[in-house]
Amino acid sequence: MQHRTSLFLLVCAFVIALFATGPAASHDTKPAKKKLYLIAGKKSHAYGQHSFRAGCILLKKRLDAALGDQLETTIIFEGWPKDSNILNDADAICIYSDGGGGHPANPHLKQLDALAKKGVGIGMMHYAVEVPKEVSGKEFLDWIGGYFEANWSVNPHWRLRNAEIAKNHPTTRGVKDVTTQDEWYYHMRFPEKMEGVTSILAALPPDSSLSRPDGTHSGNPAVREAVKRGEKQTVMWAKERPDGGRGFGYTGGHFHWTWANDDARKLILNSLAWIAKIDVPADGIASETPTIEELKLNHDFPAPKDFNYEKTVKDIVGK
Repeated sequence: MQHRTSLFLLVCAFVIALFATGPAASHDTKPAKKKLYLIAGKKSHAYGQHSFRAGCILLKKRLDAALGDQLETTIIFEGWPKDSNILNDADAICIYSDGGGGHPANPHLKQLDALAKKGVGIGMMHYAVEVPKEVSGKEFLDWIGGYFEANWSVNPHWRLRNAEIAKNHPTTRGVKDVTTQDEWYYHMRFPEKMEGVTSILAALPPDSSLSRPDGTHSGNPAVREAVKRGEKQTVMWAKERPDGGRGFGYTGGHFHWTWANDDARKLILNSLAWIAKIDVPADGIASETPTIEELKLNHDFPAPKDFNYEKTVKDIVGK
């Protein structure tokens, strides 16, 4: 009887071990994909301008093609998810939307701050870098390292030329020349001496960028003095936070057509991967240049009659 009992226990132990180890051996051992949420703002401005929906769809398509095995990219349309809890599994969040007092992050600062403190990457593009100082300024300094402050920063349209591109930073790998006509905001609010912040893209704006009278967004004595002194102005920056997270701010992206600039597009693809803590290739993230037909897709407004796509893209992209 004792022999039979011992044999029975031995068989049971073998069966338990088989079930415990067998399925695991057949499981995919690849690490889970990182999760990036692109938050596209509501429709704004006019055809081809502030095309948040079209821009996010194009960027997701390029990310899926280049990093589909490492990154799961989800677009949230209309400015914010109906259920904010969807963001709780994020590795990175990037907002491409209108900003200021209507910034979609303003009502959700506590949630975003909690995610940031967990190491979630945060990016802001174009108007989304602007928030009211008294509402969200501190959080933006903490999360991404800077922001557009009214009566300090300015939002002119000008052509970025001879930009100084950060060396030895993952976001700029393979990026050679970002020469585009855009609404490049500058004279951003940064910490004292840019502490903890890396200037990714900087250039000296032309005098014409301050041709408007002083106003909340058009000019002020401090910015005029800075440009007069020849101070290059940072239009994109990055931050590695003490909590382990990463952030970036990019002031370009007013025109949808800028995504046809291979270097501008690579810079943003690199940055989205970087805040999600995915290794950026030595030559940056390669992607296909969008055709005119692709650039026409997913806009919020109908195209004006006889819109000249070829000329517009050439004028904006600078090629």
